[in-house]
Amino acid sequence: MPRLFTGVEIPADVGQSLSMLRGGLPGARWITPENYHLTLRFIGDVDDMIAQEVALMLGRVKRDAFDLYLEGLMPFGGRKPRALVASVAQAQALLDVQAEHERLMQRIGLEPEGRKYTPHVTLARLRDSSSHAVAEYLSARGYFRTAAFRVSRFVLFSSRASVGGGPYVVEASYPLS
Repeated sequence: MPRLFTGVEIPADVGQSLSMLRGGLPGARWITPENYHLTLRFIGDVDDMIAQEVALMLGRVKRDAFDLYLEGLMPFGGRKPRALVASVAQAQALLDVQAEHERLMQRIGLEPEGRKYTPHVTLARLRDSSSHAVAEYLSARGYFRTAAFRVSRFVLFSSRASVGGGPYVVEASYPLS
């Protein structure tokens, strides 16, 4: 059974900028730059028939390309941070694409996503990082902004079940006009 999700690839130059933030946070397990991505809709472990339906349904998305940039770092996980992420600057076009993915996945019978969508790029998993260490890291590096980049397609990714995800494989790509 493949584990699937839709997402936006992060261009190499933006990934390079993000990779410069690696280090300086005890207990962080840093994501490799080639695995940086922006998840649109987690689909999960599905059988091959559902995977084919997902791939066909995503072909119905007809949206325009748009620009995006990342701005600021923040922790996920509340009092006990579990991830360090780069935030996505407000982009209505991204939210519209994500909402359409959500509708299409529900149409083929997948359960609705239970959490509010917060677009981000995960930079590190935090298993043994203290809240204090995360706060110190963010005070030194928390303001961050990438150059804008064009999102001209989204992709259907697969991954194998592993700690921290990855490696991610592009199963199909869908252009934005």
